[in-house]
Amino acid sequence: MTVKPTYEELEQRIQELEKIESEHAYFKKALQENEGLFRMLYEKAPLGYQSLDENGRFIVVNQTWLDTLGYDREDVIGKSFADFLHPDWRDHFKENFPRFKSIGEILGVEFEMVKKDGTLILVSFTGKITRDKTGNFQQTHCIFHDITDRKRVEEALRQSEEKYRVLFNTFPLGITVSDHKGNIVESNAMAEKLLGLAKNKHEERRLDGDQWRIIRPDKTRMPTDEYASVRALKKKRQIENVEMGIVKPDGRITWINVSAAPLNLEKYGVVVTYGDITARKKAEQEYKTLFREMLDGFALHEIICDDSKTPVDYRFLDINPAFERMTGLKAASVVGRTVMDVLPTTESYWIETYGAVALSGEPITFENYSAEIGKHFEVTAFCPAPGQFACIFQDITERKRAEADRDVLQTQLNQAQRMESVGRLAGGVAHDFNNMLGVILGHAELALLRADENHDLHDDLKEIQNAAQRSADITKQLLAFARKQTISPKQLDINDTVESMLNMLRRLIGEDIDLVWQPAAHVWPVKMDPTQIDQILANLCVNAMDAISGVGKLTIETGRKTFDEDYCNDHQGFIPGDYTLLAVSDNGCGMDKDTLENLFEPFFTTKEVGKGTGLGLATVYGIVRQNNGFINVYSEPGQGATFSIYLPRFVDDDPADTAVSEKKTAAGGTETILLVEDEPSILRMTRIMLERKGYTVLSAVTPAEAMEKAKNHAGAIDLLITDVVMPEMNGRDLARQITALYPGIRLLFMSGYTANVIAHQGRLDEGVAFIQKPFSMADITAKARELLDMAPDSGKSG
Repeated sequence: MTVKPTYEELEQRIQELEKIESEHAYFKKALQENEGLFRMLYEKAPLGYQSLDENGRFIVVNQTWLDTLGYDREDVIGKSFADFLHPDWRDHFKENFPRFKSIGEILGVEFEMVKKDGTLILVSFTGKITRDKTGNFQQTHCIFHDITDRKRVEEALRQSEEKYRVLFNTFPLGITVSDHKGNIVESNAMAEKLLGLAKNKHEERRLDGDQWRIIRPDKTRMPTDEYASVRALKKKRQIENVEMGIVKPDGRITWINVSAAPLNLEKYGVVVTYGDITARKKAEQEYKTLFREMLDGFALHEIICDDSKTPVDYRFLDINPAFERMTGLKAASVVGRTVMDVLPTTESYWIETYGAVALSGEPITFENYSAEIGKHFEVTAFCPAPGQFACIFQDITERKRAEADRDVLQTQLNQAQRMESVGRLAGGVAHDFNNMLGVILGHAELALLRADENHDLHDDLKEIQNAAQRSADITKQLLAFARKQTISPKQLDINDTVESMLNMLRRLIGEDIDLVWQPAAHVWPVKMDPTQIDQILANLCVNAMDAISGVGKLTIETGRKTFDEDYCNDHQGFIPGDYTLLAVSDNGCGMDKDTLENLFEPFFTTKEVGKGTGLGLATVYGIVRQNNGFINVYSEPGQGATFSIYLPRFVDDDPADTAVSEKKTAAGGTETILLVEDEPSILRMTRIMLERKGYTVLSAVTPAEAMEKAKNHAGAIDLLITDVVMPEMNGRDLARQITALYPGIRLLFMSGYTANVIAHQGRLDEGVAFIQKPFSMADITAKARELLDMAPDSGKSG
């Protein structure tokens, strides 16, 4: 029988249930709050968290994990942990994950992971696994933190320590570090070498006892309390430049310069550096020996300055025995005294000279005559150290005496050098001037082709052309004087060459002067350009004509002459050998000594202004010297003059080498020409000239541009016309490279004068084609046509 509860019992039960429900709601709310707090702490924790299933796939990760690697949660959950590792680490994880599951714990394992942006970070993991009640694997729980920066700092620290260790061990000075008792606890390789320290026994190393014998610079034993390290420890300050010697067991001495500084550290007391000065000490000893044994006098002075620090005198500190022998002064009587005290008549000039050296520090060499000693000296003055002044003396008294005896020969040498310098100057000026004249002549010629005789500008253009041509003739004379004109030497019979000019020479000097021709029989042949004989005779005959007032006589003669060494030793300028003589004599006014001394200088003339350029005899001189000959002039006022020219005898087995000149008309053509010239105005003018004659012209202003055009040109190139001297590459080298590309090409060189790149001692090689600047349109086109018409394999020398 069931007893029904009373109303009061039901009400009490309801109240109990309501209480239980209220308590449940409270705990539920508390649980929810705790779960939220845990979730917040879990997600925002400073360390990353991850959980993996038994296959290594992500179950859960916190927000710190996502923020660290830059992924979204959907990019991660369900993916394999290996997918987020650097490829080099994936196999390592796959191999070790089963072992981790069996061990159940992981501590500080490092992996290199790939962030979403592709960058790499190094991560350290610590974690455990959870199992169910039966012990089966459930999941892993790992926390990690990014150790990339820490590793970078550790690596930087390791590299810094390594750098310090390398620097310490390779430093050129020895370094030791000692404790507060003086025991060496650290040392580098140089210190161990200098001090003879045994490795791995730092605690036993001390610079005292029986291991070392330390000496002072005077070779007496150095007490321990004089060591730099000991003094630095005791005085608590840096000690510098203490010199001492370490005596090895075999008696050899290593001299070192020692400095020490206290460290005031718990473990380290003092750091010491050692410099090896053995070589310096040896050099000092050798210097002292040299100072005593040297043949030149040597004096060392102390500089004495006034209040403005200007040197005013010099006190003798030391002199060597050679100085004593030269001057008669003794060290005992001069050391400690000043120069002005020892040599009171010393001129102030030398005191001032010494002062200039002392103030500037720059050495100087000069000559000095001491009246008190009666000798000439060559003095080299310099400052060996601050506040000191030294002089090296060479006794040149005998040399000065010999120089006085050679004054006449020295004057002749100076004259020859002056002529050579003027020649170089004249050649350089003429070369540059020739380029500009070429432009003027070329454009004047092109303009005349468009202006007939009735044109308003025809006469003006003709005057420009004539003036430029006369200027070109003058520059050719300058080039002849400078021995830089191009020549084509031929074997000549000088008698035949002179005879072919006689009629022209008679017309040149006029009817009032009697021209006498006296050829010698069987003269020796010479090898030179026949046009140069023309220049020599023309200039000498004009010079003779100007020297004759009214009626007179001019004689041209030839002969043979041999000079031996004895004769040449007594006659300055003559050279031993066989020579062919060409002499021109006149009975004109003659010349005095001053005129003879300046006779061959360019622009020197005794004629009135406007009556001569002063280049005629300079041209003769240049031609003769270029052909390895020499010239002798004899003249006295009122007695006329004789110019004797001696040209070297030429010996050759081939007598067929004769002077043959052939000119061709300036015909045009349709061939292709490669034109190379570094002066743009000349390049343009020459191109126009050639194109007017129908040629196809490839023009280039540099060798590099010429090579590029030659390589890129589709058809044939028949002729190369190139300047001799250009930037980057000379004409001869360019010709070699172009010939390699076009083996059948003809070559034509052009220049204001020929450089050694195509001529040897002013002479063209056989087969080399050359045209002198400036040239006309007829000249260049005729030369081009001549080369293009040659038989194959002719005229291709480069």
